[in-house]
Order: sequence, then C-alpha cells, then structure tokens
Amino acid sequence: VVPELASREHLRKIVPVVDEALARANVKLPDINAIAVTKGPGLIGSLLVGVVFGKSLALALSKPLIGVNHLEGHIHAVLLQNKLARLEDPSVAEARLPAVTLVVSGGHTSLFRTDVNSASQNGGKMNLIYERMGQTRDDAAGEAFDKVAKLLALGYPGGPLIDRLARHGNQNAVKLGRIKMRGHQLDFSFSGLKTAVLYRVRGTALAGEAEERRAWSKSEGCVTVDELRAHCSQKTLDLVAGFQNAVVTDLVERTLAAAESAHIRTIFVSGGVACNSLLRERFTKAAKQKRLEVFFPTPALSTDNAAMIAAAGCARLIAGERDGVLLSAHASLPLGV
Repeated sequence: VVPELASREHLRKIVPVVDEALARANVKLPDINAIAVTKGPGLIGSLLVGVVFGKSLALALSKPLIGVNHLEGHIHAVLLQNKLARLEDPSVAEARLPAVTLVVSGGHTSLFRTDVNSASQNGGKMNLIYERMGQTRDDAAGEAFDKVAKLLALGYPGGPLIDRLARHGNQNAVKLGRIKMRGHQLDFSFSGLKTAVLYRVRGTALAGEAEERRAWSKSEGCVTVDELRAHCSQKTLDLVAGFQNAVVTDLVERTLAAAESAHIRTIFVSGGVACNSLLRERFTKAAKQKRLEVFFPTPALSTDNAAMIAAAGCARLIAGERDGVLLSAHASLPLGV
C-alpha cells in the first residue's frame, strides 16, 4: 500500500461510497442520529480524509460527532455479530465480558483484556475498557502473510490466497520452528518466520519458480486461485501450509495463555486474519477442549468495515460521549493501557 496513493483514492471515493451506503440503507443524511469516524490508528493521509469528511458532515447536519479507535471497532464487530446472531436465534450463546480479545490484521496483532467500565454504568449506559496484554514487536500477522505471498509471487492480499493454497499442502512437511519470545511471553513476533521462508526460497528452485509465476501472473492479469495453484509446485504448497501453520499456532497458543493467565473463559477474535479458516478451526477446537467460549465476526465484519465503527460509535454515543471540531487523526493511536 502506497500511503499517498491510498489517501488520493480515499478522497476520490469517499463521497460516492457514502452515497451508495445511504441508498442501500434507504435513508437520507438528515435521518441519521450521529456521525462516527475512525480517528486512528492507520495511515495518516487516509485517516485525515475520513476525519475531515466526518467533521464536515456533522457540522452541516448539526449532528453529534464521535471519533472511534479502529481497534475498538474490531472488538465491537464481535459484539455486533453476536447481537445479530442472537436476534435470529436466541439459543446462540451470549458474548459475555470480560473477554480476551485478539485483534489480528495486516496492521495489528494485539491482545486486550476487554471488560465493562463499571464506573460508567448508569441507566443502561456503559463503556468498555481495554487493557493491552500483548502486541507484536515487529510485523503484524497479516503483514507477514502479505510479505510471504509477495516473496512467492502469489498476489495481494496474501492472507486469503495463502489460506486457499495451504489446503493443498502438507503443513508438517516444512518445519519452521517455534517462535520464542524474551521478556513478555504474550507478545508476538512474525519477522523471524518471514525470514525463515526467505531462506528456504533464496538460491533454490523455489526462487526460479516464483519468478516464473510472477511473469505469468503479470502477463495474464487477473487469475483465479485454481489457476494460481496449477502454477505452484507441491514444495511451494507445502511451504505455504507450513508457514500458515506456524503463524496460526502462535496466535492460538498465546491467546489461550492470555486467557488462562487472566482466568477468563471468553475469547474474541477479530480483524482481517480472523477470516483464516485454519485459525477459526484451531480456536473452535481449543474452545471445546478447554471449555471456553470463542466468538468471531462473520468474514464481512472481520475485515475493515464501516459497521464496526458505527457499532463502537453508537456505544460511545449512548454513553454520552461527543467530539468537537478539534477532533484530529492519530496514526499511532493506542487502545488500552
């Protein structure tokens, strides 16, 4: 992602996207109650486009403005999904707090203890509080997926492609080792795995295969996953499967360790990487074995979306929070303490 190009695309598309969203929802701007906008973290140019547009709408419509932390939005995606599921089927388990939340995406890999702020509970009004339990020290998990996919000329975004291709590989054929952390054991690190894949490829037939695949995909333009698979050797598929297995194993084990250390029986998993089929399978299996409750959003609510920002903004609106014209964007906005 080129930051300058991304911000230009945001600027070009934000008005038609908002217009289309309103049309699909069959509402007019005056019908809405408030404006929620992502204030960070993220690429500052793209964030500023949204913040300025949100502030302009709120000022023009005389509507409340609520700035939302992007990571908090991912956490509210789980609660929103659970609420929608329970409306359709009351037998669905309720996502009760406190919970250990894994937010795992292309830009973030963090663990939070998520709970209700008891001091804010007043007549149904409540806010959530977040305590950071662990975070990546280098690459985020989704970033590592993208970089390995780029190395192997598989395409972008790498996560979904690796997930699909790994199903045709043997995850035990390539041993990439376990991630060992010094100091805080709930932190993550994925740059070593990415480097291990690089060393497995560099100077081997896999490197030549990747270059051939890169030239082929460039000449073909848009290719399907099945076509891509046909241009991957079994060794490449095994390497992809082994890499995915190592990443997922680390994510699941550290999240379970965080839940155990905090004596919490509920786990939320959100963010773009939460769409990964192996990650969902492993968490679901672990939940049954350890008698935990694990909750995911749907894939549509896992990746970055406006609904999760609206859900987080709604909670803050009900709690009486407002932002004014001084609201600004923050590229490294933290969540929790």
